Amino acid sequence: MAVVQMRRINLLGLRKNRKQTLELLQRRGVVEITPLNKEEDHIFHRMDVSSSKTQFQQMQQSASQALGTLDSYVPRKTSPLSVLEGRKAITLKEYHTLERKREKIIEIAATINTYEKEIHEKNAAKLKLQMQLETLHPWLSLDVPLQFSGTQKTSAFIGTMPEGVTNEMIEEAFAKALPENGIYTQIIDSTTEQTCVFLLVNRSICEKSEELLRSLGFARPANLCANPPREEAKRLEEKIQRVDEEINAAQDGIASYADKRDEITFLVDYFSMREEKYQVLGTLIQSRRTFLLTGYVPAENAEKLFKELYETCGVAVEIENLSDQEEAPVLLKNNDFTSPMESVVESFSLPGKGEIDPSSVIAFFFYFFFGMMLSDAGYGLLMVIACGIILKKYQNMEPNLRKSIRMFFFCGISTMVWGFLFGGFFGDAIQKISATFFGHEVSMPALWFTPVNNPMRLLMFCLGIGIIHLFLGVAVKGFQDWKQGAHLDVIYDVVFIYLFVGGLLLLLFTTSLFQNMAGVKWDFSPMVGQVATWITIIGAVGIIATSGRDSQNPVKRILKGIFALYNNATGYLSDILSYSRLLALGLATGIIANVVNQMGTMAGGGIGGAILFIVVFLLGHTMNIGINMLGAYVHTVRLQYVEFFGKFYEGGGDKFHPFGIHTKFFKFRED
Repeated sequence: MAVVQMRRINLLGLRKNRKQTLELLQRRGVVEITPLNKEEDHIFHRMDVSSSKTQFQQMQQSASQALGTLDSYVPRKTSPLSVLEGRKAITLKEYHTLERKREKIIEIAATINTYEKEIHEKNAAKLKLQMQLETLHPWLSLDVPLQFSGTQKTSAFIGTMPEGVTNEMIEEAFAKALPENGIYTQIIDSTTEQTCVFLLVNRSICEKSEELLRSLGFARPANLCANPPREEAKRLEEKIQRVDEEINAAQDGIASYADKRDEITFLVDYFSMREEKYQVLGTLIQSRRTFLLTGYVPAENAEKLFKELYETCGVAVEIENLSDQEEAPVLLKNNDFTSPMESVVESFSLPGKGEIDPSSVIAFFFYFFFGMMLSDAGYGLLMVIACGIILKKYQNMEPNLRKSIRMFFFCGISTMVWGFLFGGFFGDAIQKISATFFGHEVSMPALWFTPVNNPMRLLMFCLGIGIIHLFLGVAVKGFQDWKQGAHLDVIYDVVFIYLFVGGLLLLLFTTSLFQNMAGVKWDFSPMVGQVATWITIIGAVGIIATSGRDSQNPVKRILKGIFALYNNATGYLSDILSYSRLLALGLATGIIANVVNQMGTMAGGGIGGAILFIVVFLLGHTMNIGINMLGAYVHTVRLQYVEFFGKFYEGGGDKFHPFGIHTKFFKFRED
């Protein structure tokens, strides 16, 4: 339960020390700077940083574009696990060295972007030339230019007509319409889409011939080149070749900057940092010679930061406690076992004012439920080995990713434990392999029991765990109320719930119907039933009398109490039944694993059977572990969010966003 205590920091410094102060705060990354609630006047004002921020954004986009272009033409040689390596660490000295080279790096990025623009333009020009060349292909056998209009006494018609048109059809049409004049026709090319024709007619009938041809579907080509088609095609091919050479030269130009990739990468982060710095700069109140700053700092960092700011930057610093009405941003801090749960909590909502950090509360049950749903020792062993190797090998991994890997490491341990308790190691792989390939069955007995053989026993256990989990949530609600001084609310909202729900459950346990379903025989004395009845009645009366205590009208108060009683009765019943999903997913994992093993041994022993078994085993269990890991995670999270959090947790806190170095590719370490 670790919500980091915040304190307010107020800072006053000389304007000449502003740059040094902000850079120090950015490197430390422990202060969330908030705007001062002060109006501007003739002495204090805020800087207009909009133009500078816009410039930094443009420079960052230019660098990002250049980096993307470089990655496209000269891809990085990375492994599939490169995401685990984390950001590259550089010292402050290396940072300043690269910073001094930024103008040169900006020119390199601009040159790469110019090359990319040139390539796009050349590709567009090449496409246009190729389309022109494509339109010339049907006319390559024509010896005259497409814009040839005829001789002194003849008129030429060069164009296309519908598919299937022949010389005879054209001559017949002219014979009927213009019987006294002869024509010359030639089919240049014929396809299923069009017919390319060349016609010569007497110039005296040029207009009549054009009208006749149009009625037959004649159309002149779009590209009326001045050269014969074959010569024009050769010219276009040479031009395309020159464009290709220019494109290759531009690509080589981009590739020549491959060794500048890290510098361009730095440029992206550099302008990202500059933009964040100017964002903060725009919130400061400044005069001609001074500046004011306020924000939140974790209490554990306050004194050290106070001393460093005073000694290094010569500024006046005030650290003060927060008022009871002030809502500070939320920062969670937990140990290695519980810190993976921070992302689960944050995905729902961070704790609100007065609420505890539920990470520690949900950690045990999260791992417990996950392992119970996957419940195979082989799968758990694979998870532990894989996550353990990753955690050991990749020490520079990003913190959030490391927490996620650690979460699955603990989930793997839980899965392994439940697998041994239930007797599952890749399903019944040990039994199937020993019986099929070695002729003697060897089994791995369950340390507790086999769920497939006794599902009702597992169901009762799941529901029992659910009751404990829900009652713990109610207890946390009571703890929060007591901590906030609402001592009576502990009785109204916790004790009465325990009495009512606990009494109902005790009554249920005494019934023969429940004992027959659960397969147990409990010999309760009649006194137990009577006590359970009175406990339930006391809890019900308490809920009815106090749930509507906010209403002044006694009728409304009673009606709200009855409604609350109904909601508690039905709500807790549905919540408890929700834990049956632990049974469902646990059985699904084991049954599917057994089916995979059964399919793998269908061919019996021998080399062929062994090969089939290996293939089916690898494919089947890979799919099973993938699907059921996802299912176990989703349903474990659901049990926390819906059933558990619903008893005590509302959230609504704002995340702590410190002014810091939020880079994508590099991180900085002090010299």
